[in-house]
Amino acid sequence: MVADRLPDAAEVESLNAEFANADPASTLRWALSRFNDRVAIGTSFQASGLVILHHAHVHHLPLRCFTIDTGLLFPETIALRDRVTNYFGIEIEVLRPELSLGDQARDFGPELWARRPDTCCTVRKVIPLQAHLLTLDGWVTGLRRDQSAARQRVQRFELYRFDPVRDKSILKINPLADWSRDRVWAYVREHEIPFNPLAQRGFQSIGCQPCTRPVGDHEGERAGRWTGFEKTECGIHTFMEAHV
Repeated sequence: MVADRLPDAAEVESLNAEFANADPASTLRWALSRFNDRVAIGTSFQASGLVILHHAHVHHLPLRCFTIDTGLLFPETIALRDRVTNYFGIEIEVLRPELSLGDQARDFGPELWARRPDTCCTVRKVIPLQAHLLTLDGWVTGLRRDQSAARQRVQRFELYRFDPVRDKSILKINPLADWSRDRVWAYVREHEIPFNPLAQRGFQSIGCQPCTRPVGDHEGERAGRWTGFEKTECGIHTFMEAHV
């Protein structure tokens, strides 16, 4: 195995077979040994992300970590970010959009999220992420197959081209791809990991404040995002071209 080298599509297929039943720590350990400081955990502090951070912590895997602050997050999410930083004793790099909310209102009109949520997500999430991914070869996420219909085919390892001009690709690493929501929350409670108090008020997937609502027991995990629009993804997991 050669460090700091992206696998090709054939090796990704082999990795998915090899790690089909692997525990999250084994997946994270492989990522760190392969990419060294060019792999990072990206998290918005959902329960799945907290489980990944805990595995990295207890297994002494010094992975970099980043999050995106859109300027529209719930106060509870900001407070949790600070708690998680102290709880795990880690540094979390905070990515922010170039446009302030005031500049965005000037350029696109007020409350862009209420009129053109895809554009708002692109400005406040996707563009900052794209810039950060240029510094990485591996991106660890909390994606799970049971989160939504759009995520049913998530694999543990996925190779994407995200910048055709620079011919830049990234390996997405999803250690909890096969975990259920119940398993995630059982782990959080068992290990007493701090979590967002909004989860106890019916918020199953927590994003920006204007675009997130609590959901009922009969609704899917991401049903509370972008109500009134045919949209279940912000774009950070859908803007890239998969290698096939």
